[in-house]
Amino acid sequence: MTEPRHDIWIADDDRAVRFVLAEALRDAGLQVREFSDGDEVRAALRDARPALLLTDVRMPGESGLALLEALTAQGVRPVIVMSAYTDVATAAAAYRAGAVDYLAKPFDLDQAVAAVQRALADVPTAHAAPVSVPLPTHALLGESPAMREVFRLIGRVAASDLNVLITGETGTGKELVARALHEESARRDKPYIALNTAAIPSELLESELFGHEAGAFTGATRRHAGRFEQAEGGSLFLDEIGDMPLALQTRLLRVLAGGEFYRVGGRELIRGNVRIIAATHQDLDARVAAGQFRADLKHRLDVVRIELPPLRQRRGDIPLLAQHFLAGAAQELKLPPKRFSKAALKAIAQRDFPGNVRELENLCRRLAVIAPGAEILPSDLGAAPATAGAGGWTDALREWAAQAIADGELDIHTRAREALDHTLLQAALAAHEGHRQHAAAALGVGRNTLTRKLGASRTRRPNKPE
Repeated sequence: MTEPRHDIWIADDDRAVRFVLAEALRDAGLQVREFSDGDEVRAALRDARPALLLTDVRMPGESGLALLEALTAQGVRPVIVMSAYTDVATAAAAYRAGAVDYLAKPFDLDQAVAAVQRALADVPTAHAAPVSVPLPTHALLGESPAMREVFRLIGRVAASDLNVLITGETGTGKELVARALHEESARRDKPYIALNTAAIPSELLESELFGHEAGAFTGATRRHAGRFEQAEGGSLFLDEIGDMPLALQTRLLRVLAGGEFYRVGGRELIRGNVRIIAATHQDLDARVAAGQFRADLKHRLDVVRIELPPLRQRRGDIPLLAQHFLAGAAQELKLPPKRFSKAALKAIAQRDFPGNVRELENLCRRLAVIAPGAEILPSDLGAAPATAGAGGWTDALREWAAQAIADGELDIHTRAREALDHTLLQAALAAHEGHRQHAAAALGVGRNTLTRKLGASRTRRPNKPE
């Protein structure tokens, strides 16, 4: 067999993709052969081998992933996988089967050429042994370029044992990423343990992490295995790591450095084998600069960083997510299925969703219950929440009122006023931990007025705006 060093093969049933990619590679000085499916590639392998293969995932006949596994088993490498249907499972499966890179369509031609050149330079080590495992499904959804890059990173990093730091605003889905990293790793059959470090009182957090012996402190009547022991051989997800007290940061650093720890009140040295996945919505660099987070611990955790974009930066994903959440809510709550009208989906996609994906999911669950018809209309959405735009919440209210008037709705003023009262009351009560007198003072109303309005708010009709 001949083996030309720079003979690049492209397998893709889309002739336009083959053409533009082949021309870009030829412009870079590479020789290129084009194939429309896996059968053509297998036939060509009887006489020659490529220096590198680029293959699409979905093609007539044999899939790109099946072709990849077969060629990797025959020693044909490196292989770069391309797909317009990017998700976590497909990206991870490609890397597990031996792909050296994953290009989400539509891709930048310069980036594709750079990926090919990088793979050619790394030919001696650019492969991995194929592993055949069931492909799990994931709750992470998205077709935007930002989410495709997240899926690509998950697929590439999952198989390693590197610590990962996931960053992003509250509600962006950081724990979903952590679960995907675990489920796509070699540790998938071992425990996945999650701990929100901000939700545990600081005096109890050490015991939660490392466990304690009987009698270690008041109330410790028996030995307790901490999260590190519970996660042995698997993955430990530490959410809101930026809020961890400094004293605990020091102890966590020692564990990460040596893989050893003691239970609280214990003398037995415990050796652990745990992969750490941490997450935070805070700027760790700023906290390090302020002396609130140890720089050496940050470096231990931040080996690989996956940054989740806020929902407002990937508005194109909102309709997909909204329809998914609405269908899921109807199934979970055993309600008749509903659907969004095009106008409602367009209206939702224009919202900022400061609570990100979690806020969108809550909205869809609410609509599954309270929307009166089988089709959800813009009028069912209620007033949009406050945005960071120049007009703020008044512009959102104006848009809602205009739509309600155009739809011929009745009692618009009453509904808006009741919705405003309800929102202000709930915000004030939440800020003052349910203390009515303090909440009333914050709003500038008397306690009796607040109590009366709160009672009216609780009995408001279900079709009023939320």
